[in-house]
Amino acid sequence: MKEERIIHPIPPLYREDSRILVLGSFPSVKSREAAFFYGHPQNRFWKVAAAVFGDEVPADVPQKRAFLLRHRIAVWDVIHACTIRGSSDASIKDVEVNDLRVILDSAPIRQIFVNGKTAEKLYRKYIEPAVGRKAVCLPSTSPANAAWSLERLTQAWRVLDCREE
Repeated sequence: MKEERIIHPIPPLYREDSRILVLGSFPSVKSREAAFFYGHPQNRFWKVAAAVFGDEVPADVPQKRAFLLRHRIAVWDVIHACTIRGSSDASIKDVEVNDLRVILDSAPIRQIFVNGKTAEKLYRKYIEPAVGRKAVCLPSTSPANAAWSLERLTQAWRVLDCREE
């Protein structure tokens, strides 16, 4: 698979009542094809999020959108554009980041989470200095993070649940 320069094709998902923001690094090939976040069937994001909230696993994009909005979760990625080979985070270079103020100026985001180490590294380098807010790194839900079982991921991701707030 060859490297290519890609501009992020998926707009951020948020609403004025979003309380938490989850940032990935950049959409996978499958997510770009689905035109929505965490579109690879082996990515465990939807199973983990459903378990955290005691909800059904959403099956399609409209259900996924409704799930996120119902639970006041905003979702986007750190990267706006980059050179990448397929879906490989390790191949990412020539990074341009997204302007998170679009979300942060519109919604009372209480906490920012990053999904995995690549998102964390890029957030800390480029975005944290610009927005002045730290992000909590959660273990990646990517199938590449095979060392983490679904149960371990779900336990780590329980911090997403802000129902009591």
